[in-house]
Amino acid sequence: MKLIVLLLLCPIVWVRGADLAAAFDAANKMYEQGKFQEAAADYQTLLRAGAASPVIYFNLGNAWYKAGQLGRAIAAYREAQRLAPRDPNVRFNLQFLRKQVTGSEQQPGGFGQQWLENLTVNEWTIAAIGAYWILFILLALSEIRASLRAAMRIWTSTAAVLFVAVGSLLVAAIYYEQRMNTAVVVVPNTVVRRGPLDESKVVCQLRDGSELQVLDERKTENQSWLMVQDAARRTGWLKRQEVVVLNGKESRS
Repeated sequence: MKLIVLLLLCPIVWVRGADLAAAFDAANKMYEQGKFQEAAADYQTLLRAGAASPVIYFNLGNAWYKAGQLGRAIAAYREAQRLAPRDPNVRFNLQFLRKQVTGSEQQPGGFGQQWLENLTVNEWTIAAIGAYWILFILLALSEIRASLRAAMRIWTSTAAVLFVAVGSLLVAAIYYEQRMNTAVVVVPNTVVRRGPLDESKVVCQLRDGSELQVLDERKTENQSWLMVQDAARRTGWLKRQEVVVLNGKESRS
């Protein structure tokens, strides 16, 4: 009975995969025809269908850039980088757009956060598991061969330090991914204010493509506000509708 169910499900999976491939080809054709807004909409439809991949986010970034939407292009490239942090094409395009927006190719944020993003959370997890098994094997050998215990002490200590270090980096990477949301401005200009009110004093103005750290969120009667910090560490409030928040979900919309 289970075999019959599996055989019935296989065509469904294949059809869905074929549909997604056809939709991806259709989006690419829109891009080739110079219909960049339509191509971006088609790529976003694929993302909402659960087909998230570095290639789709990369193509989405290209389409938004060609459509003149620098902020949305940067947001898409950031998602592609999250899934493929060492892809040279994604890195080049991000640096190119950042230079247009801020004059600098460097990613906003502290050095520690930038360094952590060289690996995905899954890759940090694999590294931590590898460090654990190295430590476990060395400890086991020390117990099995008492004569080797003294000679292996330095290796065991080094493996323990490595495991603690990589484990700490994994925790930090998870924290940054889950808690430290980034926002990208997607309107020509936005105003950052001291408080979540239209009447609040202006702190600064930011242009399309500015990347910000999200610190807090507050909703008023008819508006949602985000407390943000920019690369110059200026802090204030801006309207939620004027940015895309990068957390792996909202940036698809």
